[in-house]
Amino acid sequence: MGAIRMTQVTALVLRAVATGHRYGFDIMEACGLPSGTVYPALRRMDKAGLLRSGWEAAEAAHAEGRPRRRTYTLAPSGREALGEADAKLAEVRRLLMDLGPTPVEEA
Repeated sequence: MGAIRMTQVTALVLRAVATGHRYGFDIMEACGLPSGTVYPALRRMDKAGLLRSGWEAAEAAHAEGRPRRRTYTLAPSGREALGEADAKLAEVRRLLMDLGPTPVEEA
């Protein structure tokens, strides 16, 4: 497995896949991130061995009248990295809470 830094994006994507989101678009929706952020992260995580990917059967896609989709699942090392991902997301939540509410500007 190649080394990969546990960034906020990596943690979000890893958690999304762990909770059952299998396709790029579903992962984008779960994370609230754009394709230009999610797809490069998916490729890095696949290359690093945190995820496994493969193409769905052509027959399934054809039956639904759409192109084939690449599916993503957690690899064993991805499952092991979930603790680190959850710690990263907890840190982000804490930092955001420490900032307090966004002040409302008066017009």
